[in-house]
Amino acid sequence: MSRFPNPAALTVSTALLAALLCACTPAAPPETPAPAQPIVQDRQIRFPPGHPQLALLGLTAAAPGKTTTVELPARLVWNESKTQRIYPAFAGRVTGIRADVGQVVKAGTVLANLASPDFGSAQADTAKAQGDLRLSQKTLQRQKELLDAGIIARKDFDQAEADASRAQAEAQRAVARTSLYGAAGGSGVDQQLALRSTVAGIVVERNLNPGQEVRPDQSGPGVPALFVVTDPTSLWIQIDARESEVGTLLPGSTFDLVIPSLPGHKFEGKVIIASDFIDPATRTIKIRGVVDNRDRLLKAEMLATARLERQLGAGVLVPASAVLLTGTKHSVFVQTQPGLFEPREVELGYQGPRDVVVSRGLEVGEQVVSNNVLLLARQFRLAQDEANPSDTNSPAASSAGAASSAKAASGDKK
Repeated sequence: MSRFPNPAALTVSTALLAALLCACTPAAPPETPAPAQPIVQDRQIRFPPGHPQLALLGLTAAAPGKTTTVELPARLVWNESKTQRIYPAFAGRVTGIRADVGQVVKAGTVLANLASPDFGSAQADTAKAQGDLRLSQKTLQRQKELLDAGIIARKDFDQAEADASRAQAEAQRAVARTSLYGAAGGSGVDQQLALRSTVAGIVVERNLNPGQEVRPDQSGPGVPALFVVTDPTSLWIQIDARESEVGTLLPGSTFDLVIPSLPGHKFEGKVIIASDFIDPATRTIKIRGVVDNRDRLLKAEMLATARLERQLGAGVLVPASAVLLTGTKHSVFVQTQPGLFEPREVELGYQGPRDVVVSRGLEVGEQVVSNNVLLLARQFRLAQDEANPSDTNSPAASSAGAASSAKAASGDKK
């Protein structure tokens, strides 16, 4: 009996195994044909029906340009016409705190006391000036009596009269200086300086502690005040308006104030001052408004949005996302037929963050592409390059030329 298998039986077994493997292997799915690409004809790009990119191109009808909502960033600050920031007029040491944050004060209320040698020197100058004034007045009285008796010359009396006038002026100056900081003219020298509020309101800041040394040079921009007293029933609104809104936010005009941290609440603001210059760095104009805060819901340094309706001129209104800027020219893509789009150059009469007004190049009711405009513009360039491959200025032609040069150089090296 032979050890080797029968060749005929081996062939049959191999065929059966191959058939079983073919039966177990899943059939490859048929290849899905690629969708037809858009083409450019007569400066228009046409998409075949059902092209997947058509679903990405949102359309908006151009509307009559009557009004648009303008939203501008704003910030709430203290009403500076009702606010006092207290800084030290003399160097000294804090000996007592008389008011704290949240306390209601009246005009003249003492907020803190300082022991100030410098203020003591001012008090001493006042006392000395008052003593000199009394002496000069007595001297003038004696000189007048001597003049009436014919004992002295007229020029001696005139000199005494001039000395008395100078002494009186110096005494008035010294008294006015010390009285400015709350010290009476005849209070003597006690070196006690009282920090007083000159407005009625609420203490909203206190940057002072007992025993702290203060100096007059610790004041100015960027340095916190010792006390801040304000009337919070009204607040200022600082608005950074775009250059295009110069004619909208005029003094006396009103706007809605929306606070993100206070949803459901709306406040009305009023423009009180508009700046006369534009910030060269940000190209914005500073607007100051005021808002009623009698309910005390609003807080200083809150961020807000000033919202107002702007009257537009002639033209049509489209979303700002529909407009493309190429160099200094603006353009939009208009759908003339389903799946057919043409780029059209337009002129803008107003540019806002959300809407723009097209003054020329577009009619009311025309459909413009407002979503994925850059995608459509790129597809238009690609289709245009394929339709004009001989155009050496096109990006596709430039890329093809660069690839051919690189291939030729590679062949030369081989």
